[in-house]
Amino acid sequence: MYVILDLFLAFFKTGLFAIGGGLATISFISEIGRTYQWFDTDVLTMMIAVSESTPGPLGINMATYVGYRVYGVVGALVATGSLVLPSIIIISMIGKMLDRFQNSMYVQGIFRMIKPIVLGFIFSACLNIFLIAFFNHEAYNTSRNIFEAIHIKSIVLFAIGVFVYQKYKKMHPIVVIISFALLGIIFKL
Repeated sequence: MYVILDLFLAFFKTGLFAIGGGLATISFISEIGRTYQWFDTDVLTMMIAVSESTPGPLGINMATYVGYRVYGVVGALVATGSLVLPSIIIISMIGKMLDRFQNSMYVQGIFRMIKPIVLGFIFSACLNIFLIAFFNHEAYNTSRNIFEAIHIKSIVLFAIGVFVYQKYKKMHPIVVIISFALLGIIFKL
């Protein structure tokens, strides 16, 4: 029963503070993995790849997966519900007060303050994805040799993907995603 409470609190906190959408949740979900040991960085990488490739918001897809992994269907429902609950509460409160306060200089100031924070969350998430995709922390911690820890195949595949996407801009993104997912499987990335 404590696991359900942990799931609820962890994802409620994520939903409350991960302002900026799915990418902003990655840092929080990464921290959940470290705190509760429900998954490691390899699983996090896989969750990001699958969540980005499937329909639906990234954060919700990841919360559902973690909840299911930890406590089955009930865990999936709890994690997903607790992730969206803060948004429902906050939007309901804002909706009731918006007409009265939308032109307030204080409200406008708060929104101006939130923008750089959201940018910071998204930058942090992008940096985490970059480090997970191109750098093996465990290998570096073991050998302390940075060249053994760099994922050369991932970097080369990423560079090829960027080149192909830039060269053939009319190519549908789904084709690119599926093609490089298959290449990742073939090269065991």
